[in-house]
Amino acid sequence: MTAAIANDRLRKRFAKWDLDGSGRLERADFEKEAVQIAQAFGKDVESAEAQAVRDALTGLFEYLANAGGLTAGGALSEDEFLRITQKLIFEDGEAEFNKVLGPLVRSIIGLCDKNADGKIDAEEFASWLNAVGLDRAHAAQAFVDVDTDSNGELTADELLAAVREFHFGRLDVELLG
Repeated sequence: MTAAIANDRLRKRFAKWDLDGSGRLERADFEKEAVQIAQAFGKDVESAEAQAVRDALTGLFEYLANAGGLTAGGALSEDEFLRITQKLIFEDGEAEFNKVLGPLVRSIIGLCDKNADGKIDAEEFASWLNAVGLDRAHAAQAFVDVDTDSNGELTADELLAAVREFHFGRLDVELLG
């Protein structure tokens, strides 16, 4: 994968999370994103599932803020975000990546996991893609691409691997919208 593709994908992520369009990522952007995700799944923003998403996203912001050396109330520029996320994705290894993004992936599983088994099937996956603003028409093929053990269910580990593979340019399924 070229650095240009990785940077383009990370810049797109920055723009998506910069909800107020300030050119900086602030904690409030992540809190608003959590509300939008919960609403996209038709969940009450005060529900336990929505709270899990909010906690995961604010935890992600705290990770980014700490890595960027921000003080309380600080914000990240796009360049700072790129530097931190590139290091997380390409240098820090799978375990650190999973530690940082695992809570977010598991919280989204919690929003769409209708039978509460901790895994999502093809129908639940299609609702995930729809909720994060992706084309539901390609959900069936995307499910096959992400279901690496071909058992008809996606685990948090498979979904985290798919997010990593997307950033490495080896998969075109953008799970975080």
